[in-house]
Amino acid sequence: MTITVRTITPEEHLAFIEDRGHASFLQTPAWAQVKTEWRHESLGWYEGDTIVGAALVLYRQLPKVKRYLAYLPDGPLLDWDNIEHLGQYLTPMASHVKNAGAFAVRIGPTIIHRRWDAAAIKAAVADENVDSLLTVPPTQTNQNAVRTINGLRALGWIPPKEAEGFAAGQPAYNFWLPLEGKTPEDVLKGMNQQWRRNIKKATKAGVEVTSGGRDDLAAFHALYLETAERDGFGPRPLPYFHTMWDALTAEDPDRIRVYLAHHEGDLVASTLWIRVGTHAWYSYGASSTAKRDVRGSNAIQWRMITDAMEAGAEVYDLRGVTPGVGADDPELGLIQFKVGTGGGIVEYLGEWDLPLRPLLHKAFDLYMRRRG
Repeated sequence: MTITVRTITPEEHLAFIEDRGHASFLQTPAWAQVKTEWRHESLGWYEGDTIVGAALVLYRQLPKVKRYLAYLPDGPLLDWDNIEHLGQYLTPMASHVKNAGAFAVRIGPTIIHRRWDAAAIKAAVADENVDSLLTVPPTQTNQNAVRTINGLRALGWIPPKEAEGFAAGQPAYNFWLPLEGKTPEDVLKGMNQQWRRNIKKATKAGVEVTSGGRDDLAAFHALYLETAERDGFGPRPLPYFHTMWDALTAEDPDRIRVYLAHHEGDLVASTLWIRVGTHAWYSYGASSTAKRDVRGSNAIQWRMITDAMEAGAEVYDLRGVTPGVGADDPELGLIQFKVGTGGGIVEYLGEWDLPLRPLLHKAFDLYMRRRG
């Protein structure tokens, strides 16, 4: 079997995703329109005339040199579980991007390596002798993922480096709430008592959750800036969200939504929701410091979850977490909030690099380390 790789049109790329049923929104053709500072192309993997894989490749240029890091965030989209010889798929892709000027290629396959369900996470949090989920036996291990890891190493790919907190790039640990085959009543029963109580409390307090439009991004952003100042992270500017909205809705009118939770006319929470086929994401969130007792954050999450179910999503993805579960871990509160939904943590393979020009890759790696 010979696999070839070539540039495809955005239309061919999107058709592959739609036929597949789901993909990361970072692997949609539209995402290239969000990351306008990078060169981009859509790639297709072909067995004869049949497309068997696709990817969005973002080319990040080195300062003052026409060489690029070829970056495939959450990609490529391949049938990883049924690939026997990785080289047949990855070697022609590496050759293609090298010819395009890449000094290295970075991939981040969304293959689930390990899972920890809600019970395992709660037990780890309650155990004062456990600081990290990585010391806790996973609920499930995917042996196909183990085989892929071994195959990547054999082909010369460099595994992810250990990092504390949220590293640069896409998170390896994500929080999933499974929705397939469930009713809203099933999901509600799977939540912990605190979550159910807070959803009920928000309803009783009169919190109203609505789905807005592009003009509501300004209200979302104002609350997002308040959240950033309170929680100590660097916010994105409003034009970024306008660009994101325009690009994603041009590809699919229901690709992205903005939600707003009001209490007596005051905006108490606002979020961005993204969906590609059967996968929906809680992408960005903001909440007010005032009126936290009306539980707007729980109310808005519940609305997004039920809307995801209505849209046919099989997974509601609350995005990144870290594996730390110690009492003094700064991200513990985030895990506790998310585990209350009844979902669990999935671990992807992380982001792997293949140096194509080793000296340039080493210099780039050193630069990124110094930048922090």
